[in-house]
Amino acid sequence: MKIRIINNSENLVPEYQTGSSAGMDIHASLLNDIILKPMERRLISSGLYLEIPPGYEAQIRPRSGLAIKHGITVLNTPGTIDADYRGEVKVILINLSEKDFKISNGDRIAQMVISSFIKIDWEIVDQLDITDRKEGGFGSTGQ
Repeated sequence: MKIRIINNSENLVPEYQTGSSAGMDIHASLLNDIILKPMERRLISSGLYLEIPPGYEAQIRPRSGLAIKHGITVLNTPGTIDADYRGEVKVILINLSEKDFKISNGDRIAQMVISSFIKIDWEIVDQLDITDRKEGGFGSTGQ
């Protein structure tokens, strides 16, 4: 599948790091470094603009290395970029650690996964089919 992209940054377009990767790294596009203080959230520019085909979305997800090593994650994960959005891809990062975290131009800040989805129509009913699980949730099947 081809997706049209405008890259107004100095960075590479998102790319897969291995042959079986589902996500592509997104880089920060910054004029100056940003210091993300503990519990602070910031909207980080990527310089990327996408034309996603109808029936698909781009999901913005955290990078596991940033999360485990530095406590940096994507706040609204996964963030959804709809097919009809033509603005810049930006990433909401939050620092969940107790230390300042520096973000520089070109740093890999998130990953993007392109995913298909199905549109539905609601069918209003008075009762749902009963299953063995019934209304059990939140750990009702064990751990």
